[in-house]
Amino acid sequence: MCHFKPICIALALGFTLVGSAAARSPNVVIFLTDDQGWGDLSFNGNTNLSTPNVDSLARDGAWFENFYVCAVCAPTRAEFLTGRYHPRTGVSGVSRGSGRLNADETTMADVFKSAGYATGAFGKWHNGTQSPYHPNDRGFDEFYGFTSGHWGHYFSPPLDHNGKNVRGQGYVVDDFTDHALRFIEENHNQPFFCYLPYNTPHSPMMIGDEFYDKFKELDPVMKHRAPEKEDVMMTRAALAMCENIDWNVGRVLEKLDELELRDDTIVLYFSDNGPNSWRWNGGMKGRKGSVDEGGLRSPLHIRWPARVKSNTKVTGVTAAIDLLPTLIDMAGIALKPAQLLDGRSFGSLLGDESAKLPSRNLFSHWRERGTVRSERFRLDADGKLYDISNDRGQKNDVSAKHSAEAAHLRKALDEHTKEMNAVAAPYADRPFTVGYAESTTLPARDGVAHGSIQRSSKAPNNSFFQNWISTDDSITWDIEVGQEGSYDATVYYACAEGDVGAHMQLSTEGGDDSLTEKVVTKAFDPPLYDKSKERVEKSHYFVKDFMPLRMDGPI
Repeated sequence: MCHFKPICIALALGFTLVGSAAARSPNVVIFLTDDQGWGDLSFNGNTNLSTPNVDSLARDGAWFENFYVCAVCAPTRAEFLTGRYHPRTGVSGVSRGSGRLNADETTMADVFKSAGYATGAFGKWHNGTQSPYHPNDRGFDEFYGFTSGHWGHYFSPPLDHNGKNVRGQGYVVDDFTDHALRFIEENHNQPFFCYLPYNTPHSPMMIGDEFYDKFKELDPVMKHRAPEKEDVMMTRAALAMCENIDWNVGRVLEKLDELELRDDTIVLYFSDNGPNSWRWNGGMKGRKGSVDEGGLRSPLHIRWPARVKSNTKVTGVTAAIDLLPTLIDMAGIALKPAQLLDGRSFGSLLGDESAKLPSRNLFSHWRERGTVRSERFRLDADGKLYDISNDRGQKNDVSAKHSAEAAHLRKALDEHTKEMNAVAAPYADRPFTVGYAESTTLPARDGVAHGSIQRSSKAPNNSFFQNWISTDDSITWDIEVGQEGSYDATVYYACAEGDVGAHMQLSTEGGDDSLTEKVVTKAFDPPLYDKSKERVEKSHYFVKDFMPLRMDGPI
């Protein structure tokens, strides 16, 4: 346990390869958006906005009518990357370390890298910050973005480039796309796996005028099924952010055409959960955080002109857990599994619209609420049964009419819940890892404040600590040290002129109780980042710069 005191503000292989990809292996480009609902695309009938580039992926490839993800961000990412239900992977939540993907999990990037692919990720990771959880430890040769659950500012913010702190250039989604385009350009003569986990339209609802002006006076024609719940300012910003996403998708598709890679590249597009506000979503029940249709159903478009017939409609129930086995199947990578996969390849459905996969149950859990989806029905978290094939809005409970099916699904859900609770238990309250790489960052997100210290915002993910006013106050991080030795420590601080002269102490507990101390001799208290492009009121996102202070002596 590390202790810091006192200063005013402080900082913020499960698979064995038995074959290899063929000489002409397809490239893979994956877009994963953040908090974009099924209804946030013009392809799905929303006339409030226009998303021609994303829509083109469905028109020129396959689109999925019943594709499901998790209720929130990090669990979906874990299931997509591993092909396994997220409780198996150590991922249980979205903050304070609960999004970390166990170090012994094999990721999709591991698999493609082992098959000779160049691998890159550009955007929001959300499956671990400290090594061995960092993207560069999980199969990605190149990483540019941020590892937290969300980020507090979208214009030239601090970012991570292969484990080093850098400053972004311009709007984050545009910036991530710029780096992805360079990666594609540099690797176009070899197979590449390019992952673009965009962080919008997740809040803060920041977007430039060039996209927002179209929507700033919009009265949405299509609204949420309970229109009194809709925050129109939030809707306007979300629609503008979705059109920015579409523009960036178009930039990538244009680059593939320019490099004559269109036919040789699998392009996949989906979202991580339902919409982050009450807005039009096809009349479905629930939104982000819900285990109903509106919280779990996601668009999925797959384009591969060489193999996938244009405008292929896939009606079967598919999920994020299926993407790893499917993409491996499509790329021709033969693997010997050494760990359980919950997903299965749906590749056969892409070449034959009459093809069927064996029936199965698909499960989802979030905050002790579980649901199960069969090909026809959904048993919800309250034990009600809905015929989704005829009642996507979950308005008519048919459990009495289909009592046998309800009982069968209830039993299956109970058994699955017990199994998931058992496999997840060992991963609760894990310490944060230090000493598994040359340098380790322990952000404020992962710390615990004691005394009068407060967070800058209610969500830990992109907060900093403030109101450090007493020598009895402290901040602690529960850590696991991977390698014995002496460590240099740097604290990032902000300090008003009147607080210069404060003493900062850093100590460890559980070892030799070593202590190092430093006096703050320089004031540094810059203003918060400009929030003028945030389009909603009462934002709780606050970002500022901090100054490094190297502590005297190793600990």
